[in-house]
Amino acid sequence: MAALSLAVPELHRLLERDPHLAAFKQDFERRYMVFHHILKNVEENEGGLDKFTRSYQTFGIHRFVDGGIYCKEWAPGAEAVFLTGDFNNWNPFSHPYKKMDFGKWELFIPPGPDGVNPVSHGSKLKIVIRSRSGEILYRISPWARYVTREDANVTYDWIHWEPPTPYKRKHPAPKRPKSLRIYESHVGIASPEGKVASYKNFTHNVLPKVKDLGYNCVQLMAIMEHAYYASFGYQVTSFFAASSRYGPPDDLKELIDVAHSMGIIVLLDVVHSHASSNSEDGLNKFDGTDSAFFHSGPRGTHSLWDSRLFDYANWEVLRFLLSNLRWWIEEYGFDGFRFDGVSSMLYHHHGIGVGFSGDYNEYFGMQVDEDALAYLMMTNHMIHTLHPECITIAEDVSGMPALACPVMEGGSGFDYRLAMAIPDKWIQLLKEFKDEDWNMGNIVFTLTNRRHGEKYITYAESHDQALVGDKTLAFWLMDAEMYNYMSILSPLTPVIDRGIQLHKIIRLITHTLGGEGYLNFMGNEFGHPEWLDFPRRGNNESYHYARRQFHLANDQLLRYRFLNAFDRDMNKLEERCGWLASPEAYVSEQHESNKVIAFERANLLFIFNFHPSKSFTNYRVGVQIPGKYKIALDSDAPEYGGHNRLDHNTEFFTQEFSHNYRDNSVLQPNSQSESEGQSRGQQHKHHLEVYIPSRVAIVLENMDISK
Repeated sequence: MAALSLAVPELHRLLERDPHLAAFKQDFERRYMVFHHILKNVEENEGGLDKFTRSYQTFGIHRFVDGGIYCKEWAPGAEAVFLTGDFNNWNPFSHPYKKMDFGKWELFIPPGPDGVNPVSHGSKLKIVIRSRSGEILYRISPWARYVTREDANVTYDWIHWEPPTPYKRKHPAPKRPKSLRIYESHVGIASPEGKVASYKNFTHNVLPKVKDLGYNCVQLMAIMEHAYYASFGYQVTSFFAASSRYGPPDDLKELIDVAHSMGIIVLLDVVHSHASSNSEDGLNKFDGTDSAFFHSGPRGTHSLWDSRLFDYANWEVLRFLLSNLRWWIEEYGFDGFRFDGVSSMLYHHHGIGVGFSGDYNEYFGMQVDEDALAYLMMTNHMIHTLHPECITIAEDVSGMPALACPVMEGGSGFDYRLAMAIPDKWIQLLKEFKDEDWNMGNIVFTLTNRRHGEKYITYAESHDQALVGDKTLAFWLMDAEMYNYMSILSPLTPVIDRGIQLHKIIRLITHTLGGEGYLNFMGNEFGHPEWLDFPRRGNNESYHYARRQFHLANDQLLRYRFLNAFDRDMNKLEERCGWLASPEAYVSEQHESNKVIAFERANLLFIFNFHPSKSFTNYRVGVQIPGKYKIALDSDAPEYGGHNRLDHNTEFFTQEFSHNYRDNSVLQPNSQSESEGQSRGQQHKHHLEVYIPSRVAIVLENMDISK
């Protein structure tokens, strides 16, 4: 085993934080050895990491200075390779590639008269493959930068994209934000109209909303070209092509440039966990074999997704995928990535039929695909070495330890990981429990149960919960009554009132207690009604549910505006106070019978009363820092659809009275019933006493510190 492992430079840091991982020291060393071996080979045989991961500059089709064209492909299973298209009147065999070592093929086409480019911008192309069985196959280059589909066609066409005046960026990228507030978005549905919306629409109509709402990051889904719109972008066919259904590449570049001018960074939802099984316009069977980019046989197919699985141990696959990431950063200006389907990559079983209990033995051993793990380590090492300002986020439901720890510590190197248990908890509570039966300790546990030393993106709901077959939080809370009672001219029914109040409370406690970054799916900030469903045969190709009705939040007669305003002010308060970039919260109270949770973070005191009917007067809350406190955010304020039960002019002064293991506490006299708190942790010396209405969230700010 010693010969199959390599000392991890800073593994001791990881083991100090989590001594239970010491039993798997050899696993970490073996994983690091695989990563180190790849990196060493790149440095010794490919001219270094920078050159290797810029292979998009040589593979595909490129114009020389003299006007000639250089073409290069990797097709190890091909007997012969040709280029055809408009430029040669679709003669399939007039332009053969020359065979090189390691399954590579190249072609040089000299310039035309007066240096004219022989392949003009906007012309159609195809790769012609003669397989070993003699079959003639027409394929799109894996490195194609622009593909599009004409209305009557089933498959996509490869378009040579080389505009005479390419887009030039006007604005520098913003600095990496300390607090990450993500607006998860899909360009195609970002309009109230029943159609595929455009990059231009997103730039001019959605980005200003994102800025106004206080988000500093947009995460774009379904950008990598995918033939099937209803796949939500997760069945990628062309990895280097931005989806043409929203507009040309320059429109996406403009979108990102304009976002940067607003101080908003842009992340790409990247899909390197699998690929579409399409062959005519995808990677599958590119060279006539079932392997090449993928594992052959059953190992190369995902049984649930009906998609192909990459062979991460293959050198040319590493070149292709790593260069793909560089391409999106350097060509389009993306500021990082959210990696989809990481759990499927990490394990040979792909998570199919497997429930993760948290037992560490589930994360080590033969079930782990260490080639895939080494690839993820390479991606993060490459990105953080060559573009240290970029951000990477892992979507992993399994809970793999050290996924968001540095590679030098034995981790995979991601900056953040998604806190995927949190939205499931909220859905479970809404589906299975009455409000009075919600367990405060279980809520706190779910929101704080994360690995020390790893940063998490918290969220109450994402696109997953909005898809048909599930429900958004707003729809779980208010369901059919949203159709008739969201107007302020209609009665405020108990269902709508409960829904509006809990929607705000759930989002605020998730935002403040659940992680080091926050994510919201577009439209959910204002309780977007109904679900998300793309046009498909099952719904008669309807776009009715494949849109976002942003106008609902702007209508002053509709209650959606209350939720929208609360979301905006919640983000603005985080921007000012920075709790996401602060140490984890100190939870001083989680009272089961009172349904009260209280905690401190970033010099703010957060108080949540989940009780459906009980309000509390003179409720003693412990605080660590003495001083004068005032209300910074109140979910019960009328501008948020609340009942206006708190006086925002009230000043709360701490008393030197230990409570809930904090040094101080807060007091504000009012009316209604008395209650005593339940504590955890260290005894407080100081306290406040506060009036806490039912079903409300209050944020108190220490004004002495703010000054």
